[in-house]
Amino acid sequence: MKIGLVQMTSVLEPSTNLEKIKLFLQEAKKEKAEAVFLPEVFYSMSNAKEATPYLLDDVEATKEIGKIAKEFGLYLLGGSAATKKENQVINRSYNFDPAGNLIGTYDKKHLFAVNLSKTESKTVIDESDVYTAGSETKVVCWDNWTMGMCICFDLRFPEMFRHYYSLGVNLFTVSSAFTVPTGKAHWETLLRARAIENQAYVVASAQWGEHNEVIKTYGHSMVIDPWGSVIANAQEGEKIIFADIDVSTVQKFRERMKVPVDNFN
Repeated sequence: MKIGLVQMTSVLEPSTNLEKIKLFLQEAKKEKAEAVFLPEVFYSMSNAKEATPYLLDDVEATKEIGKIAKEFGLYLLGGSAATKKENQVINRSYNFDPAGNLIGTYDKKHLFAVNLSKTESKTVIDESDVYTAGSETKVVCWDNWTMGMCICFDLRFPEMFRHYYSLGVNLFTVSSAFTVPTGKAHWETLLRARAIENQAYVVASAQWGEHNEVIKTYGHSMVIDPWGSVIANAQEGEKIIFADIDVSTVQKFRERMKVPVDNFN
């Protein structure tokens, strides 16, 4: 199966972001991709100090994002948007099939916090000022894939991935908006580690560039195979990249070496 990963510089205004995504999806259709993965907060990028005023809910997301999935006849997977849930704001991943049906959501469990005020970047971000953390993991099944959902900072919690492995997950999606300093230091290392530990594909679609006066992201969207090899890397810039993935590759590596799940309870 051929998949696409969108790497983009989302801004506050949703219409600008959606039009950009549609252009990438046109390219995906030409390349005969069947699924396209979107990055974290693709719908509207705030300054991390307050929530975007453009909040979605499941119904609105289906009307807007599901409609695009149906228009292009593609799976749209992994990407997240700030979502209103009663009096809270959550960072929710939306996943749609080619008919535009919502096939699963996941609310980001681990919220990012960094204080670089004493460094050159001066960046200070605490997502708990904006979002409420999710409480559950989520597996979404599509085609022959059993997909474990993760968003950005979740990548640093290997126990979450081991839990997914115990459920038979063969692909992890890690939609992200990694900051530049942490991206340079840890992004590829963490992605490859999660793939190697769990003998699974890792599909990580990321934001890139300067979004506003506060947020600057690293990019380098990647697909990692179950051996830990990077089979696609977007490096810098706005673009869509493609990779071929195969369920039988996961089966091959898991048959060669069993990786039991420890019970730490």
